Amino acid sequence: MEAVPARARGYVAGVSLLALLCLLPLPTLRTPWWALGLLCALYAVCEHVVRRRFGGTFYPVLLAGAFLLPPPAAALVPLPAALLSPVGHGPALPRRIWRAARLALAVWGAARVHWAFGGRDAVVGCDFPYALLPACAAVLAFCLVLTALDGGIRAVAQGVPPRRAWRGLLSRSLAPVAVHGLAGLMMAVLWRSPYGPVAALLVLLPMCVSWWIFAQYHRERAAHQATIRALVQAVDIKDGYTRGHSERVGQASVMIARELGMDDDRVETLRFAGILHDVGKLGVPTRLLRKDGPLTPEERRIIELHPEYGHEMVRGISFLGEARAAILHHHERLDGSGYPYGLVGTQIPECARIVAVADAFDAMTSTRSYRRARPVEAAVTELERCAGSQFDPRMVGALARALGRYGWHPAVTADEPPYEAQGRQPATGASR
Repeated sequence: MEAVPARARGYVAGVSLLALLCLLPLPTLRTPWWALGLLCALYAVCEHVVRRRFGGTFYPVLLAGAFLLPPPAAALVPLPAALLSPVGHGPALPRRIWRAARLALAVWGAARVHWAFGGRDAVVGCDFPYALLPACAAVLAFCLVLTALDGGIRAVAQGVPPRRAWRGLLSRSLAPVAVHGLAGLMMAVLWRSPYGPVAALLVLLPMCVSWWIFAQYHRERAAHQATIRALVQAVDIKDGYTRGHSERVGQASVMIARELGMDDDRVETLRFAGILHDVGKLGVPTRLLRKDGPLTPEERRIIELHPEYGHEMVRGISFLGEARAAILHHHERLDGSGYPYGLVGTQIPECARIVAVADAFDAMTSTRSYRRARPVEAAVTELERCAGSQFDPRMVGALARALGRYGWHPAVTADEPPYEAQGRQPATGASR
């Protein structure tokens, strides 16, 4: 416990004491010990398999226990697995105690609410759809208890401000736990049916399949992120003056996309587009990217090939979708004077018009070898001045509104070089 802050030790001790108080009525209850033992063993096995193979936590057995057992007995279901399963890092004992206490309290709360709404009779009598109401209330109680405890430990142990400690915890957990709750209800109903516990175990088969699919999706997503990260790191190494620029353009592109009301999939695509918009610089000689003086016309023509290089590099990466068009066309201008193809107006893909504004905004608000960074307000003013000729006014307006609402707090800070003597100047609001 020495590595755990004193406040966190006190918080864990308090939560553990509450969990023990929930168990006090256990000796006075008629508990079906065989069912409790079977659920404990089943949860331990499922939790071990899920954590080892897929990651995450497996709640259906816990919620089935809340629907089948008295609250103090239901609170015992997670204890063996929580106390005996390995801990990834940090002091093992306090983490195990914390894990056991929080789950015990959450299951106890779910069971209390379920019984208060008459859920036990509905499960025994297979009374549908009425059985869904107590189950939904129990799932909500389960999530609320976990949210309260997890937010508390974040505030106490990690020093997260109270206004942020609980933010988003309930909304992120409610949907997946609701699915687990439905599976737990099906287990409880089948358990109470003439077919008994063996039939209840069949519910776990589709859950395991869904977990496998979910794990495959996250592995694929992790591979996508690793691919993008490797490409961005290669660009940052090659063009040291703009290190961090790609991630900031991705962040600004996301702000514009959300302000325009795009769905989550398109927002993610715009993030990829912003992050990878300069990947074609890998095909440009390093001496040109790091040149401090003015570029010759021939050198500028070589640099202006980087959108086409980038498009060729990512052509075979199918998950990028329309981000590939943004990589190719983010230096086009509405008046047709851009490159590489001189597209005009709406001929330029929407995603490219978004990335163009995000790219110019970060270029103006970042220090480069040839000029100092501009204030955010000055950069927005310049974008508005060039709207209609160089940039899409709709995208400029969306960025201005987003900045006014949220401000500009880039997640990545470039390793900016010191200001040097006057050098070449790029076109207004554009990065090279």
